[in-house]
Amino acid sequence: MSMPLGVILAGGRATRMGGGDKGLRTLGEKRIIDHVIDRLRPQCAALAINANGDPARLAEFGLPVLPDSLPDHPGPLAGVLAGLNWAAARGATAIVTAAADTPFFPTNLVARLQQDAGPKGLCLAASHDEDGILRRHPTFGLWPVALRDDLRAALETGMRKIVLWTDQHDAGTALFASEAGDPFFNINTPEDIDTGLQLMGTR
Repeated sequence: MSMPLGVILAGGRATRMGGGDKGLRTLGEKRIIDHVIDRLRPQCAALAINANGDPARLAEFGLPVLPDSLPDHPGPLAGVLAGLNWAAARGATAIVTAAADTPFFPTNLVARLQQDAGPKGLCLAASHDEDGILRRHPTFGLWPVALRDDLRAALETGMRKIVLWTDQHDAGTALFASEAGDPFFNINTPEDIDTGLQLMGTR
């Protein structure tokens, strides 16, 4: 199966972190987004970053910076749409997304998403929380370019919740083990950086 394009979702406002780009905060010897790039790059044919504001602040990464194609920060689905538009222009058939604040996601993310995709090629990652409850991680998904017009129409009519749209299209679920901690632990607050450093010591 061919490698999809990868899109790092960094378009949020990071209000719980005090604003700015969460991905540019330091975690160990690298920034959070460096960890994300290092994990996603080997799994994808090419990478881009979905981010709003001045793209010059991300120029050092040498990756295309894709702003939301819809105004007023409508959420991660707008970043997915921006990625699908970029992929369509390159003649690609699918993208995989990863959040810029989640540095420990699985190194076999893409392979598992492709393996467990639903009939339309959609798939979301999932893991079990501390109580054994299944949690989907909708910013980690496989998204076919063929659905971009449908996604654009849904966003224009007010759709914001990812799983509502993916459920309409019979998305598959790729379940990842969480025995060593949630592989989709994300950094939302300054305190989460301390937790992330602890997790780095156990992985």
